[in-house]
Amino acid sequence: MSIRALIVDDEPWARKRLSSLFRAEPDCDVIGECADGATAVDAMMHMAPDVVCLDVQMPDMSGFDVLDAVLQRQQDAPVDRIQWPVVIFVTAYDQYAVGAFERDAADYLLKPFDDERFRQAIGRVRRDLAAESHESATLERLHERMAPSRRLLSRLAIKTGGRILFVRTDDVSWFEAAGNYVTVHVGRDSYLVRESTTHLAARLDPDRFVRVHRSAIVNLDRVKELQPWIRGEQMLLLDNGTQVTVGRAFRSNLERRLRVD
Repeated sequence: MSIRALIVDDEPWARKRLSSLFRAEPDCDVIGECADGATAVDAMMHMAPDVVCLDVQMPDMSGFDVLDAVLQRQQDAPVDRIQWPVVIFVTAYDQYAVGAFERDAADYLLKPFDDERFRQAIGRVRRDLAAESHESATLERLHERMAPSRRLLSRLAIKTGGRILFVRTDDVSWFEAAGNYVTVHVGRDSYLVRESTTHLAARLDPDRFVRVHRSAIVNLDRVKELQPWIRGEQMLLLDNGTQVTVGRAFRSNLERRLRVD
């Protein structure tokens, strides 16, 4: 079965190149091209593509606006008629990567990209389509993916050394405030992202992450021990050997989450 692709980009040369790359894949078929967001919304509703290559910045609507508009249109559709494609964001700007993965994007192609990078993205599309029937996605699932009040981070896009590293939040040991940034600790590695702990805490899975200090959020799955510390505080020992101070104001909530009697 062929993968039906829709290309959305306001630049003609970008649409032409993406079309050529899709046609070079034996199981892909380009069913349409759109130069603006409004046309893209109609095309996504009526063509029901399997995958959409979606530009982030367009004159009339952003790629995020396009997805939000489609979601609003889908809310009035019968559940058995809901369509939701795999999405690949395509842009020349790396600062939108976090927003892209909040919307459960399969990939984020940063222009200029080569043929091999495109093939990697299509490989992710194939895996996503094999793992889940997007045509039968429910309204509840769409809201989980798209509604701002329910977006939870599953991946972080971190710019480091001139590249973008994608880190699963499940793999993060803890987050540490660092001025206007947050240090993301993954095992014994660490990365800086421009974010606040308050904003980050609101977008993390509350069943897995808990704030234990004004400057620290920990992954409960990484907690090995809870130890007494000075001045009524406590210390968490993580599975990588890191010690994280627990503030008194956060103690009762942490103990409740850890089910400490």
